[in-house]
Amino acid sequence: MSRLGNDRAPRRAAPAGSARPVRPPDPHAGGARPPDIPAELLPRHVALVMDGNGRWAKQRGLPRIEGHKRGEYSLFDVIMGAIELGIPYLSAYAFSTENWRRSPDEVRFLMGFNRDVIRRRRDQLHEMGVRVRWAGRRPRLWRSVISELEDAERMTAGNSVLTLQFCVNYGGRSEIVDAAAALAADAVAGRIRPDRIDEKVFARYLDEPGIPDVDLFVRSSGEQRISNFLIWQSAYAELVFLDTLFPDFDRRHLWRACEIYASRDRRYGGAVPNAAPGLPDRLDHRDHEHAGDRGHAQ
Repeated sequence: MSRLGNDRAPRRAAPAGSARPVRPPDPHAGGARPPDIPAELLPRHVALVMDGNGRWAKQRGLPRIEGHKRGEYSLFDVIMGAIELGIPYLSAYAFSTENWRRSPDEVRFLMGFNRDVIRRRRDQLHEMGVRVRWAGRRPRLWRSVISELEDAERMTAGNSVLTLQFCVNYGGRSEIVDAAAALAADAVAGRIRPDRIDEKVFARYLDEPGIPDVDLFVRSSGEQRISNFLIWQSAYAELVFLDTLFPDFDRRHLWRACEIYASRDRRYGGAVPNAAPGLPDRLDHRDHEHAGDRGHAQ
């Protein structure tokens, strides 16, 4: 679906019958194995805020960009851990609409870094059966970044082991505004009746309507906020905030967050009725009188 400021080149599906061996994820460097979490308790979609790169570098007297470089390895270890555990969708917050406020030097580095990471890792992701998707706005984003993202989308379109959503030049409020504008345009043009608009219809105008809502929202570094990330999709997400700075983060932290998720009771606004307490063995005379008034004396 066409979205305001977000039209993309048509995607080419992978050729039918092009099955090929899938490369298993590399084992954890320390030999860690995924926890035994029942499939029905695993999150389908994990959103990941990769926070703390700058602080990690500062603690070591390094430039901020060194933290970002180290974070690449953390992200790809998490991707492998998600595959090992059987998580089908992972969204990574790579560059937000607010990140343009950073210094020009850091923004230039992040643009080039995101482009180069996608180019460098694209074949590896494809070999592991990862399907790449991109969510975010086109305006201001470097053409070379857009080109690499779209190439990765086309190359991996037929994969199904894990869907990895790169959120680049992305903001949750911007996504909702763009969706509302596109929906309003369709309503004005008579393509949809306003009285037929509901949450399901609106969701079709978001960047990636085929990706399910977020079940587990994870943020590294100890900060406890969602920072405008997938705010529509995370309406009922379980939030897990871990203290580890992202360059020190790996698949074990993802697995720990999934264990926390599996231990929680998700009710989506509903509740199981409390069991009625049993009647006491003996009622005092006032209770007998009241019960007799209702015709329920025992």
